[in-house]
This record gives sequence, structure tokens and C-alpha cells, in this order.
Amino acid sequence: MLIFVAVQVYADEERDSRTIMGPSNIDLFDGAHALLARDAEKGVQLTLRGLKFAQGHREEKAGHANLCAGFLMLGQAETALLHCDWVIERDPNYWRTYNNRALVYLHLQRFDESDADIKKGQALKPRSEKLKDVKGLYLDAVDPVTENITIDDRRKVPQTPVERPDQ
Repeated sequence: MLIFVAVQVYADEERDSRTIMGPSNIDLFDGAHALLARDAEKGVQLTLRGLKFAQGHREEKAGHANLCAGFLMLGQAETALLHCDWVIERDPNYWRTYNNRALVYLHLQRFDESDADIKKGQALKPRSEKLKDVKGLYLDAVDPVTENITIDDRRKVPQTPVERPDQ
């Protein structure tokens, strides 16, 4: 199953007139890039290490949001859920975490909760392609499309090759 997690790539924003070169927390930065590269083990390991040195709410939120995605990628949905909940308790307007928590709920077959998170995420970020993809996965899980294709094999294929007139 393809997972459409939303990973926040951590990088410092310019907060005043200083020039900032690169991220202040390299482990969070590298962890996010490892997750984007689908290396969940490395991404989770680096992000956990980066959280030990997180400076402020912004870094903590990004780290826990990425751990939600990483643990889901590792198939550890219950652990992922803890990190998603951590972020939403502190920032109920963070659409990426609703995307990821909807996937966690989908993995746990908690479909009503998945649907609710998709709707919350779409209210916050209506044009999100990731949320559209998650909505598709949700619909496939709760209301799968049944194929309506019938192959008509009644027509017989000739046993000998047909000769063309120009041969």
C-alpha cells in the first residue's frame, strides 16, 4: 500500500535581519529528508535524536509530526498515533498531522475517525493533493469499486492462419 504521508522539512525561517545559514537542528533536518527518501528507520532515529535538542515549540511540533509519519511508514500505527495526537493537542490547525493521523486511523481500520481527520485537514488546506490522495485511499477501503468488466470469449479464433490475397 502506498502511503501519502506529509513530512515537514525543517529549516529556520528568517526571524530578523540576521543571515541564517542552514538549519539549527541538523538531526531534525536530516531526519525529515530521510523520511522523504522513504528511509523510515533512519528518519525516525535522526528525528528522535533531534527532538532531544529541539529549541522551541516549532521544532518540537515538526519533530513529532515527522515521527507520526515515520512510525506509520514502519507499520507502528499505535506509536504513530501518539505523535500525531501530541501535535494536534498543541496545534489543532496543523493540516499535515490530520493527513497523517487519517492514514494511521485507516491503517487501524478506524474509518469514522479517518474520515473526520480528512475533513478537518481539507477544511484547513482545501487544495492539498496529499489529502485528496488519502481521501481516495479511504474511499477504496470503505466503498471499493467493483469491476464491471466482462470478457466475451465466445468468439472462436481460427486455428489456421488466414492467408491474405496479396501473398
